[in-house]
Amino acid sequence: MKWSEISVHTTNEAVEPISNILHEAGASGVVIEDPFELIKERRDQYGEIYQLDPNDYPDEGVIVKAYLPINSFLGESVEEIKESINNLIQFNIDIGKNEVNISEVNEEEWATAWKKYYHPVKISERFTIVPTWEEYTPVSSDELIIELDPGMAFGTGTHPTTVMCIQALERTVKSGDNIIDVGTGSGVLSIAAAMLGSNKVSALDLDEVAVNSARINIKLNKVHDAVEVSQNNLLDGVNEQVDVVVANILAEVILRFTDDVASAVKKDGYFIASGIIQQKKQEVKDAIISAGFEIVETLQMEDWVAIIGKRK
Repeated sequence: MKWSEISVHTTNEAVEPISNILHEAGASGVVIEDPFELIKERRDQYGEIYQLDPNDYPDEGVIVKAYLPINSFLGESVEEIKESINNLIQFNIDIGKNEVNISEVNEEEWATAWKKYYHPVKISERFTIVPTWEEYTPVSSDELIIELDPGMAFGTGTHPTTVMCIQALERTVKSGDNIIDVGTGSGVLSIAAAMLGSNKVSALDLDEVAVNSARINIKLNKVHDAVEVSQNNLLDGVNEQVDVVVANILAEVILRFTDDVASAVKKDGYFIASGIIQQKKQEVKDAIISAGFEIVETLQMEDWVAIIGKRK
């Protein structure tokens, strides 16, 4: 089968929304070429060190790649992708060069593109993300392994926004807690919450492809008894109260539903919000406080922020 590689030269700030646009256009996942990876400090005792080729990365900015099957709808899909990316300017998101290039690749090349960018990575005190095709031996007896295939859904679990969410879940989730994961994507946060001992996890996403992909990943990690995946717009129609709500989505979306989160979180429960760029940090904090939470911790990684709020 022939595939079309769509390459978008953009900024780190725009990686998450552009990845989501590509996902909604039908891409099964994204490849992110960020030159920061070339200088990032890595700890080799976890087995995630691997040789990176500088020629695979841009001199500046970030390149986001996705793969769509070549068919009669491809031209229309590409135009819709370009229009959606241009519309990000309305949300004060810097899209940088915004150069979009299209090329044709064979299916074998497409599969290889995933695998050369994705290796086992220890992302927190207890969690390690491992691609399904890699062999990995746990370093410690209490290490928790999440298996993911980036071809299944948007999100490999190693982006800073996801890493901070998982670290925040480690700090807040207690055995027997009930959790809601808003915008579950690949399902990685729901998987982590279940592995931390949650009694029930509701994984919600508006996108049908994400819902199906999350179900696959959740079953792969053998937590399907604890996690229920549903197609849902944010917290619309959710009447139950839970111990933790986690949302790794755009800051603009978080700002729209903080009051709904407050209604869904029990007293002394937590709201974990991520996907927030530095420029939006204070605005999101103010909205979370206004909704009835106190900020107990702010996590920062690269240009991204995650906020942990506790319900008063």
